Amino acid sequence: MTKTKVAALSALAAVLAAAAVASTAEAQTIPEWVKQNALWYGQGLISEAEFLNAITFLIGEGIIIVDAGTGAGPAEETVIIPNGNSELSAGGFYIPLNLEARPGTAVTWVNDDSVPHNIQSIDLDGNIIQSFNSPQMNTGDRFSFTFEEEGVFKYFCSFHPWRIGIVTVS
Repeated sequence: MTKTKVAALSALAAVLAAAAVASTAEAQTIPEWVKQNALWYGQGLISEAEFLNAITFLIGEGIIIVDAGTGAGPAEETVIIPNGNSELSAGGFYIPLNLEARPGTAVTWVNDDSVPHNIQSIDLDGNIIQSFNSPQMNTGDRFSFTFEEEGVFKYFCSFHPWRIGIVTVS
């Protein structure tokens, strides 16, 4: 199955889930032909255009109600410190290495490594600054910080200074 098909089927699953959540006693159930179209699309028996036309029809008829939301609610993101992150030669960088978030996002770092780490905010020259700094984090420990302002925020582990990560808030 191609990435496009997987993405389209994932989108359909999200739309169907949203429809289930947004449904009321008056709302219609998802017609069987829609479910069949999803199957046929996944098997390559109908085109992407035919599949998307079916979804568009359902949204237009109010059978599927999509609540786009305002996007203003609190956001949460996670950065994983993977096992092996402490080793200079290892490829265990932060996951993700550059986290992209919007203002107001609470970022939580999780130490999945077998050794302690910390999170120290640094300026563009690599000097520690007092923006967001964690205590020592043992295996399984978490540290959270909410980014209220836009900007590019660099950090590193002072125990393993070769590990640098970025949070980009825009």
